[in-house]
Amino acid sequence: MRNLGRRSGLLAALVLALALTGCGYNDIQAGDEEVKAQWSEIANQYQRRADLIPNLVNTAKAAADFEKETLAAVVAARSQATSIQITPELVNDPEALQRFMDAQGQLSSALSRLFAVAESYPQLTATAGFRDLQAQIEGTENRITVARGRYIDSVRRYNTLVRSFPSNLTAMVIGADVKPTFEARSDVGDRPPEVQF
Repeated sequence: MRNLGRRSGLLAALVLALALTGCGYNDIQAGDEEVKAQWSEIANQYQRRADLIPNLVNTAKAAADFEKETLAAVVAARSQATSIQITPELVNDPEALQRFMDAQGQLSSALSRLFAVAESYPQLTATAGFRDLQAQIEGTENRITVARGRYIDSVRRYNTLVRSFPSNLTAMVIGADVKPTFEARSDVGDRPPEVQF
């Protein structure tokens, strides 16, 4: 009798395991991990940009009479952008993700203004250090754009999975909700800075 109970338990576990794999559980988990991985790449690129900004600001400060208001705006925008904790959980909170995107967009706008104003200072734009930092930030902005595109694609695949039958039933049972994605907003200047030499 005891042996029959064990076999029944083992059979039930096997049936449950097969049912879970057949209904999208593993695919949902894999999709969630892919979204987190793509998010991590975005976070890395934004952190790289944030790390370059102090050197850029210090280089610009060295230029005589450089507009202190423009530098203060860049420093304030960087401070706001880096004050938001970048965690994998951020991708599950649409409001927190929007605050993060707004802060990053404001930083992009501040950088655009800094580069535009820098054109009025030929001694600054002629400096190799400034040009190098400008090029590094431009390259980082391009990597951010690529990483955001990959993230958006992984979220699209994940959201399609958790909304499609029969995996949507599994998603409901395990609480796997759709994830928010990036939305372009013109009101916060979410455009890469223009770099001109």
